[in-house]
Amino acid sequence: MEGTPGLLGAPETPWTPPAVVQVQAGRWVSEGWALVTADLGNYVLLALVFCVLSSAVPVIIQGPLIAGFHIFTMKKLMGRRAEFADLFLGFNYFVPTLVASIVIGLFVFCGTLLCVIPGLVVAAMYKFTYLFIVDKRMDFWPAMQASHAVVKRDYVGFTLFLVLLVLVDLLGVLCCVVGIFVAIPVTFAAITVAYKEIVGFEPRTVDAL
Repeated sequence: MEGTPGLLGAPETPWTPPAVVQVQAGRWVSEGWALVTADLGNYVLLALVFCVLSSAVPVIIQGPLIAGFHIFTMKKLMGRRAEFADLFLGFNYFVPTLVASIVIGLFVFCGTLLCVIPGLVVAAMYKFTYLFIVDKRMDFWPAMQASHAVVKRDYVGFTLFLVLLVLVDLLGVLCCVVGIFVAIPVTFAAITVAYKEIVGFEPRTVDAL
């Protein structure tokens, strides 16, 4: 499928997956935690609004909001000024992120019907989809394929990374429930950190953000 224009109206960038990927789940989560706690107030606010809006308008806006959460964290990792309004920049990619969220949800559901483990593997396969949409200006299907191309280098490692992220969210819920507003940002931050290390941000994305 053809690339979807992004903020700069640029087409999809040809991308070659890395030959070797080393999963470092613990370090990625640790760096995500450090990133979130350094700007805890903004991240908690983002998580609160994310949960409220996702609950109020389920499915339709979840994909764009996930992309916006990643954009906020990308700015942090780039040393740029990140603002609350960045959460809504994901709506610049509304169609591909919406379709991606629906397709991924269906794939994960089907995988879970087979057994829990296939569902986890499928979910892990597409965790970088929204970052490819934002960073590489890809349409939903090329972005899903690119995410899979990364994860297939180590299915077990990336699935365990996903399990660790689920445990972080579970711990957040157990911490008087409000802890989830810290756990959710840590999850997004860890995924963004992993993407930056494995794939690297597109120079034009750095300039655009």
